[in-house]
Amino acid sequence: MSEWVKRLFATIDEMKADEFVTFFAKDAQFRFGNAKPVVGRKGVQDAVKKFFLSIKSLRHDITGQWTGQWEQGNVVSVEAEVSYTRKDGTVVTLPCTSTLRLEGDLIRDYRIYMDISPVFA
Repeated sequence: MSEWVKRLFATIDEMKADEFVTFFAKDAQFRFGNAKPVVGRKGVQDAVKKFFLSIKSLRHDITGQWTGQWEQGNVVSVEAEVSYTRKDGTVVTLPCTSTLRLEGDLIRDYRIYMDISPVFA
């Protein structure tokens, strides 16, 4: 696993929304599951902060990473088992795949493919 991916997911697991957005291009797009996409660092920051307020903590156990090419740069696909600790202390672990389209070292498009609903059931 690349050091860049390790830093990215460590930042998420530490719930550091302000640091997380520094990985994004200024006009990047971010989409979590079936939620509407948000655009721009401020949109990503606001969406992630709101989500972090809804849980106690989270942890990604990365099980795979693949890198390829697209027209503008690299594509990184990350598979993980994500453990969410709810506000009541219950832990729910879910499978997840994240696809990141990069321009240089910045994320242009970040898509999270998972069903988050069990965390809030």
